[in-house]
Amino acid sequence: MKTILLASALLAAAALPSFAQGLVTDGAKVEAGTYTIEPEHTRVRFDVSHFGFTKYDGEFRKVSGTMTLDPAKPDASKVDITIATNSVMVPNAKLKEELDGAQWLDAAKFPEITFKSTKVVATGADTADVTGDFTLHGVTKPLTLKVKLNGAGVNMVNKHYTSGFEAKGTIKRADFGVKTYVPMVSDAVDLDIDAAFEKTK
Repeated sequence: MKTILLASALLAAAALPSFAQGLVTDGAKVEAGTYTIEPEHTRVRFDVSHFGFTKYDGEFRKVSGTMTLDPAKPDASKVDITIATNSVMVPNAKLKEELDGAQWLDAAKFPEITFKSTKVVATGADTADVTGDFTLHGVTKPLTLKVKLNGAGVNMVNKHYTSGFEAKGTIKRADFGVKTYVPMVSDAVDLDIDAAFEKTK
């Protein structure tokens, strides 16, 4: 049994370098086309300052959306993301209940958080500023995300062509009508997103 496990580990290790070498990190070389969010490996995290003592973080677990990518014309690329409001997860069960409620996100009344890009500006070989309409708590405001391409290539497990990105941005929740405990719990909310997209056509 140990011999089989060792052989499997060696085979996996041998496969990794060739897979890594196949990854594209230059945005101009990523395959053009239409992509769909791969939800199992996409995370939308956030953190706030809690009474100035610590940062408190959480994440949204249900994310869907599409991306149209044109490396030859980055400004023609588009992304459209939808997050289920009630998928917010935090370490404290009582806080999770509060966040879902009317005092905070009001998930029953506003079941979706969305981002629809309006402008894409390449800032480097693997970076771009993506500006769009961000809707939270029924309010829509412009938001610019700093986006970096992690890599693109064929996923060695499911064989789907995949592009992975990280994105960062900051919103002021009071601008969206979520004012509970401001400023003790910070108005500024930092967003940290890891998104995987699979090519569909």
